[in-house]
Amino acid sequence: MKIKIVAFIAGILGILGVLLFLVAFGTDYWLLATEACGGLEPANRTHRPEEDRRNQNVTLTFHHEGFFWRCWFFGEDYKDTIWNFWFTSQAHPKHCMHGYLFPPPIAIGPHPHPSYDDTAVYRGFWTAFIVLAVTVSLVGGFLLVCGVPFVNAQFYKVGGGFLIGAGGLFALLVFLFVMWKEFAADLPRYILLERIYTCVDEPPVNVYYGWSFIFAVAGAPLVLLSGLLFYLVGHSLLKELE
Repeated sequence: MKIKIVAFIAGILGILGVLLFLVAFGTDYWLLATEACGGLEPANRTHRPEEDRRNQNVTLTFHHEGFFWRCWFFGEDYKDTIWNFWFTSQAHPKHCMHGYLFPPPIAIGPHPHPSYDDTAVYRGFWTAFIVLAVTVSLVGGFLLVCGVPFVNAQFYKVGGGFLIGAGGLFALLVFLFVMWKEFAADLPRYILLERIYTCVDEPPVNVYYGWSFIFAVAGAPLVLLSGLLFYLVGHSLLKELE
C-alpha cells in the first residue's frame, strides 16, 4: 500500500516536472531584453538612426529568445518591465528568426567576422543538452507507463534512472544558462549583434530571465525527486519478489 502511494506521488511530481520543462522547451522566453538602439524597420529592414527620432516618442525594442525562435517587437512609451513580454501584452507586429544556434558561425568575409559572437559554441552545447534532456525525460516516462500497474519492477528502476538523468540534465541546463548570462556572454553586444555598430550612442540594454527559464527552474527538482522515488519503488518491488 505504501509503495502505491509513493508511486502515485512520484507520478504526479514527474508529470508536473516534465510538463513544466516541455513548456520551457517549447516557449521562447528564456532570455528577455529591452533596448533603444534605433529600431529595425520591418518594411525595408534598414536601421533607423537615433537622431531621426529624437523628437518622437521613445521606441523600445523588446527581444526574447529560446530554443526555437529569436523574436523582437517594438513599443512606444512602454515602461521597461518584464510584464511587457507577457503573451497578451506584446505589441504587434512581431518579427522572428530561427534561434537554434544563433549566432551562427560566419564562414565568409573577414575572420573573425565583427558580428560573430564567440559564445556561439557555448550556446551550441546548451542546444544539444536541451534536446538530450527532453528525449531522456520522454523515454523515462514511456518506461514508467509500461511498468504500470507494478507488472515489472525493472521498468520502475530503469524509468526512475532515466528521470534522474533527465533531472540532472535539466539542472545542468539551468546552470549553463545562468553562467552564460551572468559571466560568459557580452549580452549588450549579443542582443544587438549586427546593429550595435549603427547606434549613434551605446544604448543601455536591460536583460532579464524569462518565463521559460522560471518554468525550467521549477521543473528540474520535481523531475529529479520523481526519478528518485520511482527508482526506490522499483528497488522495493524487486526486494519483495526475492
